[in-house]
Amino acid sequence: MPPSPEHADGLIILGIDPGSRHTGYGVLAVEGERARVLAVDVIHLDEQAAHPLRLLRLFEQLGAIVERYRPDECALEMPVYGRNPQSMLKLGRAQAAAMLAVLTRQIPTVEYTPKEVKKALTGRGNATKEQVRFMVQALLELPAEAARLALDASDALAVAVCHWQHRTCPHAPRRYSSWARFLREHPERLE
Repeated sequence: MPPSPEHADGLIILGIDPGSRHTGYGVLAVEGERARVLAVDVIHLDEQAAHPLRLLRLFEQLGAIVERYRPDECALEMPVYGRNPQSMLKLGRAQAAAMLAVLTRQIPTVEYTPKEVKKALTGRGNATKEQVRFMVQALLELPAEAARLALDASDALAVAVCHWQHRTCPHAPRRYSSWARFLREHPERLE
């Protein structure tokens, strides 16, 4: 993890894509109409450990990230449905552990559904995770190697970007009505 950033005049947003085995996080520094990535990664929890211990590790590791980057606000992806009730219960607990890691440090927290996040980035609420990753890379002007970014990590950045757009609508990155229009305006992204 890089050294702790200095707080400038901008806003630091922590985005979290919670999971009981893998939790993505992304930290954005927003300055005016631009945002840059301070950190992005995935917290991998020991799948052999009991679920309560994984929740404790998640709480501790996110707490350390909050202490390092001192975000002003946090945005979490909210689990909304699933086929397996046990999996949804575990996912909900992971989200609660993530929320507590942030809220115990007095950081305002907002939740977004996966459809809201996808729509904010791609214009479509049913976009694939790969399409979301592509748009994260494009909107944040990340280098080409970001195309290999873990999907949990790019989802966390997407949640942070979604929050930034909802928070500062007039200064939000431009939204595109379709993939075709985005690609017409950015032919360099077809490489």
